[in-house]
Amino acid sequence: MGRRELREQIFKLLFRVEFNAREDMPEQEKLFFEDENTADEESERYILKKYEDIVSKLDVIDEMINKETKGWDTSRMGKVDLTLIRLAIYEIKYDDEIPTGVAINEAVELAKKFGQDNSPGFINGVLAKFA
Repeated sequence: MGRRELREQIFKLLFRVEFNAREDMPEQEKLFFEDENTADEESERYILKKYEDIVSKLDVIDEMINKETKGWDTSRMGKVDLTLIRLAIYEIKYDDEIPTGVAINEAVELAKKFGQDNSPGFINGVLAKFA
């Protein structure tokens, strides 16, 4: 599974955080890997580790977003956009293997696939503040 596919799987799992209580997420993780994910065992471990790393930093990431976005705090953002921004900020700030430009570009590409018409531009604008 390529990096783009892995990132998409991480996004899909992370997206569930918006609709489920934190204590319900272990069950959601199990369902995700049973029903939606087509990754091999090594890829599953990678997806789960990245997802857990991001979730452990969500409060800090959201604080960064709220500090940088004037008039668009996390409570006002669309769920897809917010999830993609969280993923990209994690990659920019905490994942040394992924260059900032790649993190931003990949978030924009995923926004084209999963977001609304204005999502790519919005996400690009938000993430530019972190570049």
